[in-house]
Amino acid sequence: MSTGAGFEAWLCPTPAGLHCRPGGFFIDPAAAVERAVVTHGHADHARSGHARVLATPQTVRVMQVRHAGSAVRTCYEALAYGVPQKIGDVRVTLLPAGHILGSAQVLLEYRGRRAVVSGDYKRHADPTCAGFELARCDLFVTEATFGLPVFRHEPDAREISRLLASLAAFPERAHLVGVYGLGKCQRLIALLRCQGYDDTIYLHGALRALCALYEELGVALGLLAAVADEAGGPKAGLAGQIVLCPPAALTDRWSRRLSDPLTVFASGWMRVRGRARQRGVELPLVISDHADWPELLATIAETGAEEIWVTHGREEALVHEIGQMGRRGRALALIGREEEGE
Repeated sequence: MSTGAGFEAWLCPTPAGLHCRPGGFFIDPAAAVERAVVTHGHADHARSGHARVLATPQTVRVMQVRHAGSAVRTCYEALAYGVPQKIGDVRVTLLPAGHILGSAQVLLEYRGRRAVVSGDYKRHADPTCAGFELARCDLFVTEATFGLPVFRHEPDAREISRLLASLAAFPERAHLVGVYGLGKCQRLIALLRCQGYDDTIYLHGALRALCALYEELGVALGLLAAVADEAGGPKAGLAGQIVLCPPAALTDRWSRRLSDPLTVFASGWMRVRGRARQRGVELPLVISDHADWPELLATIAETGAEEIWVTHGREEALVHEIGQMGRRGRALALIGREEEGE
């Protein structure tokens, strides 16, 4: 592979986001721009207000649903995985990132150089989205949400088994699981189905629309029902049932309608016990939609890239490790990125 030197001449961080000059577009811009390439539908990457957006068909649908009330009329262009498109002088191809449904890495080819902007990604298999596709490149722009050696995610099946074991051990208690609304919610449902859990799964009202969108886009989720629909019914209190809600609802007044709820939270941050205790989580599940430390290092090595830029997360530790690997690392410190989910 050719040297990564000189990328700053055509791919550069700005206050609005990562700007590809010869293509005339930004990747996941934090402010409204004329033309954006969006890696996935989480709100810290897919903001409203852009004049033109290029993304995968699934991400376009997510943005259309979430930004339906925006005063700005956006022109969306859907680009399937693996189909190159010329934008200005740059050849752009979207590749699966494995983060959530429709998530993409952005492969940029310009004057014989290849740069890959990862967006958010993971290497674990996920029944709700296409798996990560490795691309060899000269420059790899990676996230580092879990860019510390302590972060090593557990196998999904093991964590789901722990949830089901708790449900069997405490049938008198509703199991209230905090999940991010886009991606984590639907993945947790699919993982439960993969382990043979066919019962109805109950949803906080805020999760219903995106679950319906996933099913519209071909991801089967099985029997779902709204918690509100059971008010005063035969399953009022939902003892022995799994209930999914946004993390903020784990301890608010909404949860009081449930039977002695056992609080669960599915997140890579549950590796840190202090975070679980701070949130009052009784059953922390280490399930993340981001790459953990070993996956970050393996991916960096496998791309063959000599130049690595780190967009957000635990930048310092990863940049140091990149240097130990004999590669050039740089922290971009892009603003407007959340730690996980939305």
